[in-house]
Amino acid sequence: MATSSVTTRRSRSRRPRVLAHAGLILFGIVMLYPLIWMLAGSFKHTSDIFSHPGLFAKSYTTKNYADGWTANGTSFGRYIVNSLIVVTGAIAGNLLACSAAAYAFARLEFRGKKMWFALMLGTIMLPIHVVIVPQYILFSKLGWLNTYLPLIVPKLLATDAFFVFLMVQFIRSLPRDLDEAARIDGCGHFGIFFRIILPLSKPALATTAIFTFIWTWNDFFHQLVFLTDPKMYTVPVALRTFVDATSQTPWGPVFAMSIVSLAPVFGFFLAGQRYLVRGIATTGFK
Repeated sequence: MATSSVTTRRSRSRRPRVLAHAGLILFGIVMLYPLIWMLAGSFKHTSDIFSHPGLFAKSYTTKNYADGWTANGTSFGRYIVNSLIVVTGAIAGNLLACSAAAYAFARLEFRGKKMWFALMLGTIMLPIHVVIVPQYILFSKLGWLNTYLPLIVPKLLATDAFFVFLMVQFIRSLPRDLDEAARIDGCGHFGIFFRIILPLSKPALATTAIFTFIWTWNDFFHQLVFLTDPKMYTVPVALRTFVDATSQTPWGPVFAMSIVSLAPVFGFFLAGQRYLVRGIATTGFK
């Protein structure tokens, strides 16, 4: 009798967990359905994508990937390389500049520190449309249009205030005793920054790198404004060229290349997922 009662209690305690997991799985399927539908559409003939809008069709083909790879007369791999160049420069710039600015706000004392920090946070609320025209005029006079410099150089100036704020919060959580110990050993601010702060800030740096990768890879507006040569196009701009308002859009190749463009994002996110969770958890956003 005692054994049966224990078994009954365990089964009752498991029911809420099973229902909760079933609900989460169902919610996950609903959220992922558009992606699954696009993946299925990438293997359908263009005529079947909307005539058979479900996940299944009468026949499937891999020709969409071959057609999409060379649809614009240029290999889609070139667009991927272009995006990787921009993303790599943006990540390097944000990691170096934002971490240095964050160290200054978190550890140094200078006149107007609170005011500059407030102004820096205020730029987060500034719409991009307010500054895009002055930026375009400036980069035009510098001769940087149709190059990757307008997409990379601003990152070297710590223009992404969100990442500066994120790393400020993380650095503030590190004990100042480490700084004092480093000073006793003869380290200055540069030594403390490179030997103490940066090695301990790996979770925040990883979080910055992941978000920078995703946001830069998916950025369409800036890349459309500053890049005019089709051979310089990045992945988002190249995908836009598939859509033609004057003729029939080849949706099969569009879906195929969209899936290809998502692969680096998923790969980079999965590779750094544990660092992302740790970085957000330890930062605290206080």
